[in-house]
Amino acid sequence: MTSLFSPYVIPILLLAASNVFMTFAWYGHLKYPMAPLTLVVFISWGIALMEYWLAIPANRIGHTVYTTAELKTMQEVITLVVFSLFSVFYLKESFTWQHVAGFVLIAGGATLIFKA
Repeated sequence: MTSLFSPYVIPILLLAASNVFMTFAWYGHLKYPMAPLTLVVFISWGIALMEYWLAIPANRIGHTVYTTAELKTMQEVITLVVFSLFSVFYLKESFTWQHVAGFVLIAGGATLIFKA
């Protein structure tokens, strides 16, 4: 059984956490359209700094067992999952069958990366 602290697992967990921060940095302000743009840029920048503190170690550790293409693919798939949950539960936007179909096609492409 793979340990939670394995170089195979830690990058996935760190990338998931980093994506939560980055999603809030990029899209969280949309819930507050009246907030001054300069303010939300600086707040988003601070949130993104936390994302970097997770993503950089994720990639450094992950590169010991995954290729760069595999790490990037994982990050993109995690991003889609985090973004989907964020848009539905935080922004209260609908998730349509077109979104599902598009994400399934992207996941199919991701599968090709790991079959190499």
